[in-house]
Amino acid sequence: MHSKLNVVLPSFLAFNSQLRFLGSLLSIGGFPVSQGCPLNFWLMHAIYQQNKEHFQDECTKLLVGNIVITRYNNRTYRIDDVDWNKTPKDSFTMSDGKEITFLEYYSKNYGITVKEEDQPLLIHRPSERQNNHGMLLKGEILLLPELSFMTGIPEKMKKDFRAMKDLAQQINLSPKQHHSALECLLQRIAKNEAATNELMRWGLRLQKDVHKIEGRVLPMERINLKNTSFITSQELNWVKEVTRDPSILTIPMHFWALFYPKRAMDQARELVNMLEKIAGPIGMRMSPPAWVELKDDRIETYVRTIQSTLGAEGKIQMVVCIIMGPRDDLYGAIKKLCCVQSPVPSQVVNVRTIGQPTRLRSVAQKILLQINCKLGGELWGVDIPLKQLMVIGMDVYHDPSRGMRSVVGFVASINLTLTKWYSRVVFQMPHQEIVDSLKLCLVGSLKKFYEVNHCLPEKIVVYRDGVSDGQLKTVANYEIPQLQKCFEAFENYQPKMVVFVVQKKISTNLYLAAPQNFVTPTPGTVVDHTITSCEWVDFYLLAHHVRQGCGIPTHYVCVLNTANLSPDHMQRLTFKLCHMYWNWPGTIRVPAPCKYAHKLAFLSGHILHHEPAIQLCENLFFL
Repeated sequence: MHSKLNVVLPSFLAFNSQLRFLGSLLSIGGFPVSQGCPLNFWLMHAIYQQNKEHFQDECTKLLVGNIVITRYNNRTYRIDDVDWNKTPKDSFTMSDGKEITFLEYYSKNYGITVKEEDQPLLIHRPSERQNNHGMLLKGEILLLPELSFMTGIPEKMKKDFRAMKDLAQQINLSPKQHHSALECLLQRIAKNEAATNELMRWGLRLQKDVHKIEGRVLPMERINLKNTSFITSQELNWVKEVTRDPSILTIPMHFWALFYPKRAMDQARELVNMLEKIAGPIGMRMSPPAWVELKDDRIETYVRTIQSTLGAEGKIQMVVCIIMGPRDDLYGAIKKLCCVQSPVPSQVVNVRTIGQPTRLRSVAQKILLQINCKLGGELWGVDIPLKQLMVIGMDVYHDPSRGMRSVVGFVASINLTLTKWYSRVVFQMPHQEIVDSLKLCLVGSLKKFYEVNHCLPEKIVVYRDGVSDGQLKTVANYEIPQLQKCFEAFENYQPKMVVFVVQKKISTNLYLAAPQNFVTPTPGTVVDHTITSCEWVDFYLLAHHVRQGCGIPTHYVCVLNTANLSPDHMQRLTFKLCHMYWNWPGTIRVPAPCKYAHKLAFLSGHILHHEPAIQLCENLFFL
């Protein structure tokens, strides 16, 4: 039985800043962030209490790939391994050749007394670099868990609803609190003589308040279902409409199997009864499942039973599995079987999510909509004025457990209404961010587009996620020519093309200056001047409805535009696509193809560690 991982969350108020050259001005964007949760040392103690037998394996799995901050020198390090054979009592050689223990080093240099003398050491392997004399520098940096704070949020904690709610209250500042923190920082800098002198030395001067500019709000979009359409509300949530009216296309579910442990029999029957009730309103026909009761909830039992059922029952459309609680190992085994070895759409349901009668209806509605997507159904659409258009989303996931190899998720629309999708995955060599194997993906998607529409797209719009400012020219000069070279596979074919780089991890924050206060901007707010680049065509778009904290927009940089789309057309199309993510009946922060590519890359790199079976490429099996 697994106990809860209870960890105190220390957090530190820090300011993230970003400098951008804007003609004759410098834009210095910044916002307060909470860093350093939680302490590796205490996490390791908690894991030991929870799983003593596999303590070292569980610790290594949790820590490797994460970033830690060491408060004594305010540096961040990526954890590459854990050395269980060394402790702070061991010695190392300093640059002057002297031997010193870690205990002595921290005491002498930082005045820190290490409390836990038998803790293992964390290993950071910096990239190879040259010194001033041209010599190649290699080596490892060893860190003490006791003095290292993990940045970000551990996966275990992300699954703890109450812990995440408590954390959100601590770190999600309101626009008013956010502005006050920045105002306080500016005042402290202005009153600090050393800081003022340093700025003057560089010829810089900070404004006394945040910069005020004019923005625009894009019109609300029309959502189209099978028999009805409607304009979205200001909240940008249409869950009532999509669960009350038929979806654009529903796939009848006549041949499906439900796998459940014996002790979850009651929940399984309640779930099926509810699915049958709610299938009618969304226009979906359902037959009873093949009921498969499992003698226990071991991984081997699930895998063996699913395999035998798929072989015996013939054409199974969907595998639905009920599992007893959050089991990453079991979830991974089911997904590997159903996505790679014996390809079939699958849905894994945690018994806890269907165990509350008051929430069962809403949970079942989400499950059924997701199942329809995975079977090839289409939930809703928006008006797309551009004809014969293909949109593509691309994202990269780095797999820390496999030497940081890259996994590229590629998702493209293959019909004229942007409601059918084709997906592929490419695995790359370590540390290779810019995509190297695009031909397979793009040529495959163009062939599918032709099969569906009997023509090739006239315009292709690509949304490329996961690219920093420093890589923009590499995308423009290397990645885009690779994409364009794919068109040679088709005779006399030269479509118009637009390529956006999508940047979510930015320091720019937008407020709406209301008469009495600062508030979160309205969804659809666009800023395309003053704070934008002088080198690229770019804009900031806040597409989603923000319920907590401040609204951080998404930054879009256009690195190619042979279609001659106007900035307004770019912004309107991007906003429309933020309405098209079928896992959420509302707008999201990035265009749907980007989010789909992210989900696909994460599933393939984090869970499957393998390319999914080609038989699933036309279904959103990764939702």
